[in-house]
Amino acid sequence: MDLFSRSWTALREAVAGLADEDFERPSGCVGWRVRDLVCHLVIDAQDVLITLVTPAKGEPTRDAVTYWNVASTPPTGEDPLDALTVRLAAAYGEPWLLKFHLDDVGSAAGRAADLADRTARISTRDEVLTAGDYLSAYVVEWTLHHLDLVAHLPHAPRPPAEGLAGARAMLEQIAGTAFPASFSDTDALLIGTGRRAPTDAEVAELGGLAARLPLVLG
Repeated sequence: MDLFSRSWTALREAVAGLADEDFERPSGCVGWRVRDLVCHLVIDAQDVLITLVTPAKGEPTRDAVTYWNVASTPPTGEDPLDALTVRLAAAYGEPWLLKFHLDDVGSAAGRAADLADRTARISTRDEVLTAGDYLSAYVVEWTLHHLDLVAHLPHAPRPPAEGLAGARAMLEQIAGTAFPASFSDTDALLIGTGRRAPTDAEVAELGGLAARLPLVLG
């Protein structure tokens, strides 16, 4: 099982194991509760399905690293699309409906990824890339959102170690440098993307990289 499948399966299993009351807890995404994040994952799964069946011609314009648009300002939760996600999540009403929809669409996205020709060229966001690079980029998406999911749910299962390591390696490629070896993969991802502020000691270890953080991926 490749990193896309492993990280996506682990994230969906974590959602499936949540209690109803967990959906009202805050997530690691500013302004979103867990239910809002799960609704976003449904949309992500739809995006994967759409992209994998959108063929493209010409040479790739992005790869797994350059797929991401990098900003320096974390989201505030006030973006119109973020607000739409909150309203859509509320429309589901019961947590089991969100679970069902994520399992339904998410399973299909996982099957489509397993069947995809990794060398095929596909299009998304007006860019061309191979299916393999697109799916590799989504390892970062799944891993970061798994960390967001469990940010305030200490009982929920964490992302798989290999997914954390793979996402960290890609974030380091985006940054153009490695995070300190003393940082765990989780801390490197949380600090690197602005999900957690570094301590004074961590800032000292980061050195010049500290001034370039956070790397907000979109």
